[in-house]
Amino acid sequence: MSWWQAIVLGLVQGLTEFLPVSSSGHLVLAEELVGFHSPGVFVEVTLHLATLVAVLIVYREKIIEIIQGVFRGERESIRYAMAVILATIPAVIVGFTLKDAIESSFDSLIIVAIDLLITGTILWSTKWVGKPEGGVTGVRNPVLIGIAQALAIMPGVSRSGSTISVAMWLKVSPEKAAEFSFLMAIPAIAGAAVLQLGDLSTATASVGWAPLALSAFTALVSGVAAIVFLVALLKKKAFHKFAPYCWLLGAVIIGWRLTAGA
Repeated sequence: MSWWQAIVLGLVQGLTEFLPVSSSGHLVLAEELVGFHSPGVFVEVTLHLATLVAVLIVYREKIIEIIQGVFRGERESIRYAMAVILATIPAVIVGFTLKDAIESSFDSLIIVAIDLLITGTILWSTKWVGKPEGGVTGVRNPVLIGIAQALAIMPGVSRSGSTISVAMWLKVSPEKAAEFSFLMAIPAIAGAAVLQLGDLSTATASVGWAPLALSAFTALVSGVAAIVFLVALLKKKAFHKFAPYCWLLGAVIIGWRLTAGA
């Protein structure tokens, strides 16, 4: 991986991980456009880890508050932590049982395109959500949001877009939905990284440590900026406005691949 490829891929990952347009789908497309193809999905997971650090930075106060509250036995903190755990379970099940099928889907731009069309539809649906009434604690809400996260393992389905949309349909406020979506990403992304530890030596030999580190740093910085930007948009109730972009990109990719005869 060259230096410029590292910066482009890191920037794409950082910006699209938190904006509801699918980071995995954009990363597959970006790798195709810049001519970089890594063995397996180790590079993708590494960049996801960088954006996980972005979550830790932006929501550090909330994370510390929850951890301290759990150790103090505070009911609200314990309920929130349990909600994050419940929301993580569906992704863990899907990740372990369908690991090979999911990885193979990253090689198909047509799958990415179709999933982008689905993402756009999910985002557009939030135009009709009702007035916020509740939170994310309990059992039903975390499980349903967790199922949305599990489905978003597929490239082209936005993790933030699907989880925030489902939370909003469950009458969670947009800001609280985003906060929960990003915090529940911590165990999910960390778990995906653990699954890829076996590919460490092969992947770094073909990519190189220095370019990989540069790409991760770029993803981290742009990820922090993306979180701040998205939260500001949610306050303006503009979440659904990402839908036309997803539809357009999906349609362009399908047209491109069909024209190319792929």
